[in-house]
Amino acid sequence: MAVSRRSSAWSSREVAGSAATSISTVPPTRRACGRARCRCNLPRAATRVRSRAPHRPPDSRLAGVELPHLDERGAARMVDVSGKDVTARTATATGRFVTTAAVIDLLRRDGLPKGDALAVARIAGIAAAKRTPDLVPLCHPVALHGVSVDLETGEDYVDITATTRTADRTGVEMEALTSVVVAGLALYDMVKAVDRGARLTDVQLRHKAGGRTGEWDRP
Repeated sequence: MAVSRRSSAWSSREVAGSAATSISTVPPTRRACGRARCRCNLPRAATRVRSRAPHRPPDSRLAGVELPHLDERGAARMVDVSGKDVTARTATATGRFVTTAAVIDLLRRDGLPKGDALAVARIAGIAAAKRTPDLVPLCHPVALHGVSVDLETGEDYVDITATTRTADRTGVEMEALTSVVVAGLALYDMVKAVDRGARLTDVQLRHKAGGRTGEWDRP
């Protein structure tokens, strides 16, 4: 019984010592509540770690610029173009589909498992231009009068050029850009069986004409 009481005494001291040690690790300005998963048992610095985005100074070029797709409350809207004149408008967009030289050789020889990829991409781009208002929420439905999609193969790439034309109250830049993107997606779908690393890059507006702002060309 003496041995048992001594062991019990040592156990009590060990428990008390370990408890004192654990309490001593809590910052002196905070009080431990005794719960193992409570945040108060964490070091103070650990509870203050936050990721902050780097501060960016305002762009002076945007001073006084208002986005027409936002109303006075900041809510999105479709811009009212009913007061604009109907004029001839055109837009050209480009993009590059990058793959491998072996895939380009298959494209030229019509040797891909799914068939003529260039023809499919061309039709996909034309169809996409006509469906742009269904894909881009605030884009106006425009009666397109002409869409052309050209695909030119290089050593390990395909250059995509889409040109859209209309006579309307708003431009057709979005239609040209959408045409390039979907033509590139169609190309990827056609070649992914032989090159999953293919990619579409450098999609951009190259030219627009018509409307109040007239002509614009990418520098």
